[in-house]
Amino acid sequence: MTPELVSDPSAFPCEPPADLDDPDVIVRHDWHAFQKVDRMGDHWDRPGWSDQHRSYYWMLTFSGATELLGLAEHCQKALHHLGMDPVPSDGLHVTMLRVGSTDQVSEDQVEQLIGLTQKLPVRAFRLLAHPLAGSRGAVRFSLTPWRPIIHLHAALSTVGDQARIPGGSPTSGFRPHLGIAYNNQPRQAAPVVDAVEPLRSLPPAVLDITSVELVELRRQDRAYRWRTVHSAPLCLEVPS
Repeated sequence: MTPELVSDPSAFPCEPPADLDDPDVIVRHDWHAFQKVDRMGDHWDRPGWSDQHRSYYWMLTFSGATELLGLAEHCQKALHHLGMDPVPSDGLHVTMLRVGSTDQVSEDQVEQLIGLTQKLPVRAFRLLAHPLAGSRGAVRFSLTPWRPIIHLHAALSTVGDQARIPGGSPTSGFRPHLGIAYNNQPRQAAPVVDAVEPLRSLPPAVLDITSVELVELRRQDRAYRWRTVHSAPLCLEVPS
């Protein structure tokens, strides 16, 4: 059974889409939420994220996804005049779940977490990355469908509870997305929405998700960088 998504004022969009499988519904929902944004804030203005801060996260990464990389670069060039911070080609990712800062999570807990994810009860799946929408702090691709990625989030939350790690936001507030440019100053959202709209006719990129990465994440030069700690494979078949 798919975990229930609920209204969450800390998430964006606050409300989940009406259908977790229909690409048109999801893409339209993301776009309408972005259209309603009045002002965008500085993505990097976040307490606790110093240059020295390190934190463990589960992420999907895309170093070999040439179709996605080409699409992201095309959109970034089209939005260059906005002065945002483009996500580097080797920095594209989907944030799945926070594990905890490195001073909160012990090496033993990391090893336990790795052991618990050797056989995640989640099948490998395919996503589409659709240009283009945004949030209060970034421009991003919409992802469809949501159902398999929500199942993965829930599975990672379960093993995190078993390892007694600090953890991140509950699955009920998870809103899958893939950022391509971070807003770096307070500004009116309307010019960004207007610049994004012509790119929405581009075809989506196909993403085959066969693993999820445990990374040690840091911020560097207005970008997220990481060290991969472990790559957890997704099953070809769900274990009985």
